[in-house]
Amino acid sequence: MPPVSLLDQTRAHFPDFSPEDVAVTPLEKGGSDRKFYRIATGADRSLILVKYGDQREENRHYVELAHFLADRGINVPQIYHHDAGEGLIWMQDLGEIDLWAYRNEPWSTRRKHYRRALTQAARLHALGAEQAGDLRLQTAFDTDLYLWEQNYFFDNCLGRHFGLGLGRRQLPLLTGIAERLASLPRVLIHRDFQSQNIMVRDEESWLIDFQGMRPGLRQYDLASVLYDPYVDLTATERNTLLEDYRSIGGIEDADFVEIFHLCAMQRLMQALGAYGFLGHEKGKPEFLRHIPKALASLREVVTEVGGLDELEEILTGVARSSS
Repeated sequence: MPPVSLLDQTRAHFPDFSPEDVAVTPLEKGGSDRKFYRIATGADRSLILVKYGDQREENRHYVELAHFLADRGINVPQIYHHDAGEGLIWMQDLGEIDLWAYRNEPWSTRRKHYRRALTQAARLHALGAEQAGDLRLQTAFDTDLYLWEQNYFFDNCLGRHFGLGLGRRQLPLLTGIAERLASLPRVLIHRDFQSQNIMVRDEESWLIDFQGMRPGLRQYDLASVLYDPYVDLTATERNTLLEDYRSIGGIEDADFVEIFHLCAMQRLMQALGAYGFLGHEKGKPEFLRHIPKALASLREVVTEVGGLDELEEILTGVARSSS
């Protein structure tokens, strides 16, 4: 339960939330350092209360990002009130159904919802980085950030989880990949565009947890959802959705799929690094169970990329050791 003071503040801003008929439900949100509560009164009135601290700078900019995206026709939760001094946000309750909830539905149903999510992504990606103006974004994807993701994987997954004393610097081809991706034109991306950050309401997709938005490559967002370790997509389904996105966005780049695979490699390295870090450093072992699935996807992508035989051999070895 949230502290009584949070309920008192909620009633101060929303008098119709009567103290006699308020139900409060804490919500779990992955590895976030924020706290989420659903506050409801009666049968049809609810909102989400977010409490954030000063541990992560990006949390303080969520509200301005929400207004920016909404003004450009992108589906995000409506912000009702923001108390920056207390680190509190009251916003629209989009319900409990996310894209992940459809993971076991027939392909025809899943494709429909994925297409709606990809449509929202295409609207975001149509915005060039320069259109953000004075908006406070996170660090743009550059060579250093791509290298950081690679090191995060080597340190926290291969090192901390599997006990291998390796370093990214032993694989110079990865540096070249980081430099190549950093040289490409950037658009605005979500940065964590995965199935649990895409809500489904009123037959539409809605984006949440976009506080990490920054200039980057559209293929990075696509890789985040199409190689989502929380969902099983076949290669055929993944390719179909990739083509759906290209059709929605009118994308005809000759190297689009090649860059997609490079971004998928980066994204999966980042995810595996996060699982190792959260599982071992932050004491959240539930994240460790996602490592085998993400590792298998990374092996698949590395094979598609080609030329990374040493990395492929490392991945095969750790997969065997953990099976």
